[in-house]
Amino acid sequence: MFKLSDLKPSPGSTKNRKRVGRGPGSGHGKQSTQGGKGQKGGSGYKSRAWSEGGQMPLQRRIPKRGFTNKFRVNYQEININAIAALDLPDVTVEILRKSGLATRKNMLIKVLGDGELLKPITIKAHAFSVSAKEKIEKAGGTAEIVK
Repeated sequence: MFKLSDLKPSPGSTKNRKRVGRGPGSGHGKQSTQGGKGQKGGSGYKSRAWSEGGQMPLQRRIPKRGFTNKFRVNYQEININAIAALDLPDVTVEILRKSGLATRKNMLIKVLGDGELLKPITIKAHAFSVSAKEKIEKAGGTAEIVK
């Protein structure tokens, strides 16, 4: 039976680390593998991920088009047929999240009108499409908007 304390790495699988700045005899003395002078040769130099030297940076080379509205509200959409399949009289945001229909954690939920409702259901969500509201009310249910 072997012991964990007796385990050793196989020969050739480990490599000695590069010891820099240990004199000229080491092969990594004087400038310690940093080259001569210049920006990258000094101590404390950190390369930025977006640094491209003197080349025009990528974010300035790419054409800018369109407009992004920073006040846009994104919803996760759930269709009526998926809610009807739950077969519950009252459906809330918490129930939709627990049932797995609303998978995105902090997103608001919008109910869309794809599918049919056969019995009245009270649905509480953040938003409803016009067709979804009509179908819910036609079946005798109510669509309540949650803040």
